[in-house]
Order: sequence, then structure tokens, then C-alpha cells
Amino acid sequence: MSRVVTREHVQTRSAASFEERGDIRRTGGPRLTGRPGFLWSVPAVLYFSVFALLPLVFAVYLSFTKYNGIRVAPPVFVGTANWERLFSDPGIAQSIGVTLALVVLAVVTQIPLGVLTGVWAAGRQRWRAVVVALYFIPLLMSTAAVSVLWGSLLDPNFGLPAALPWLFGDGNLLGRQWSAIAVIVFIYLWGASPLYTLIFQGAARGIPAVLYQAAQIDGAGRARQFFSITLPQLRNTIVTTTILIVVGTFTAFDIILILTRGGPSNGTAILPFYMYQQAFISFDLGYGSVIALVLVVLCAIVSLVMVRLTGYDKMDSSQEGI
Repeated sequence: MSRVVTREHVQTRSAASFEERGDIRRTGGPRLTGRPGFLWSVPAVLYFSVFALLPLVFAVYLSFTKYNGIRVAPPVFVGTANWERLFSDPGIAQSIGVTLALVVLAVVTQIPLGVLTGVWAAGRQRWRAVVVALYFIPLLMSTAAVSVLWGSLLDPNFGLPAALPWLFGDGNLLGRQWSAIAVIVFIYLWGASPLYTLIFQGAARGIPAVLYQAAQIDGAGRARQFFSITLPQLRNTIVTTTILIVVGTFTAFDIILILTRGGPSNGTAILPFYMYQQAFISFDLGYGSVIALVLVVLCAIVSLVMVRLTGYDKMDSSQEGI
């Protein structure tokens, strides 16, 4: 009598034979499978609590006090006075506007350049390795060094504006708000684009070559392949990189401090720098804590909106089924 052997039957018999031979041994000790593994998360939880939660709780406490940061004069509870001041401070609206403008400009400049250079760097062009190595040099420099470098290059008396007046005009690039913001965006682009190029290069190299081969058979050119294959395959990477750029720009501080110090007339004072001004220049840590909490809430709102709009929390592999 014939007998139909199914895959499940084979797997069951194989597991039973392994268990009979002793390849799968059952011990009387505690089983780790299925346990929550809370002990493994204790170091991360402690680190996050000490360096994130506790400072946040302390900032909430300071937001209801008047405190100059000097131990001789302890914090004095003032209720909601600092929060009431927040709604009447014109500097808050200006700094939020500058922050959002820098975030948008950073995204619309760094993402396209990162995609184009990353896809190019993933190819096999002649001298590609040499060009990529030179292009990644800004990535090896600290942000402070980059700020000092460009501050010297853009000096109106001794830098490029003095040598090229036909290009820079009066050379006062950092003396006007719109040109100062443009300079900051350019420096961000120059210093951070190699990192995003590296990310997109790795993602582009992970795209299966069979997709391009099939497109060539169908007669698709390079431009059509880029928009129909490369960009859709890089969607998840674009979303992730955009979140990195937004978070990085929201917390940017060193370039503003070294290059413009918030000028002219607080025209480049983003929210973190305005917090620094109030807390450590004006010695008003109570109001500075309020601004810090506003920054946390604003970042959280922007992050949640991006997650909902981009579907970041539901992203699957773009190569599923290949």
C-alpha cells in the first residue's frame, strides 16, 4: 500500500530521530527561551535614566523656579511665571521659525545630493575610489574645526570675499539674516553630506542587479531605471536619513555658536542657541529650562508627524520576495 510522505511528516520524524540520538538534550536548569530577558536591558535602562530621564525631570523642576546657576543662591519657586513669560517672548517665535527654516533647507539640500552622490559612488567608474576618498575628508573633521575653517575663509577682510569682490559683493555674508542662513545651510551640506552619501552608497549596492538587467531588456534607459528602480528601492533609506537630518538640525548648536553667535540680531538663533543664551549668558536657568522643554516637545511632535506620514513604523524590506 503506497504512502504519501509530506514535508511535515519528514520534519517530525527528523526531530524525533535527533532527540532519540541525544542531539537535542533537555536539561533541568532554567530555560531562557520565552523569558522577557529584562536583565539584559538593565544597563541601557540605567544609562537612559541617568543621562535622559533625570535631567528631564530636573529641567521640569527648574522651569518653575528662578535660578541663576550659582549654588550660593538656591532655586526660588515662582510658579508658572516662566511659562507665562514664554508666551510673551518674541524671541521664541523667531527662534522656532529659524529652526524650522534650517530643518527644511537641510532636508531639501542634503537628501537629493546624498542620493545622487551615493548612487554614483556605488558604481564602478574609473577613479571613483580616489574621488570618494577625497569627498569624505569633511567627515573626518569635527564640527568646531569646520566652523572655524569656514569662518576664516568667509572673513570679509582677509578671506574669499576680499579676494573675490565680484562674486561676494561687500563680503558681509554673515551680516544679513538670509545670507547668514544660506552660509549655515551650505556648511551643514559640506560637512554632513559625505555621511549620507556613505549611507546611500551602501543602500544602492544592496539593490539586486537582476532588476536593472530586466529593465535593460525592456529597453529602459538610465534615467528611467533611476526613477523606477533606484528611488523606490531607496525609499526606506531616504525616510531614515530624513529623520537623522531633522533630529541633527534641531539639536545643532556648535556651528551657530562659533560662526554667528546667533546674529545678526538673533537672525540665526535657533532654539538650542536661544536656550543657551537665556540659561548661560543671562544666567536664567529657570527660563532656559522652559525653552529646553519646548524643544523636547517640538522634536517629539515633528518626529511623530514624520513617523505617521512616512509610515516609518510599518516599513518592510523593499526587497521582499526577490
